[in-house]
Amino acid sequence: QVHLVESGGGLVQPGGSLRLSCAASGNIFNINSMAWYRQTPGKERELVASLLVGGSTNYADSAKGRFTISRDNAKNTVYLQMNSLTPEDTADYYCSVYVPRAGRYWGQGTQVTVST
Repeated sequence: QVHLVESGGGLVQPGGSLRLSCAASGNIFNINSMAWYRQTPGKERELVASLLVGGSTNYADSAKGRFTISRDNAKNTVYLQMNSLTPEDTADYYCSVYVPRAGRYWGQGTQVTVST
């Protein structure tokens, strides 16, 4: 089992920045990928950014150049730095990790609202 707790969401003005954090605990040693997803009402959850244990990253087109996924191994935490936010980035953001032979785990989500 892996337990994930997100934090860092909130209200921000367009053009602003937020950093989301996701602290992992439990069976974290076999995690081979970490990711951030987001979801808005009536839409499917979509991948925003992913990070493999080897260091390679992948970003949704909407996130490229604005968002950065990173991890702090000492703190067992993965981050999503979000810059130049727009109202279209408003969503619930979810941290997720994948453990081979165990499956995908999800955090409870953190809400991001970009508005004046």
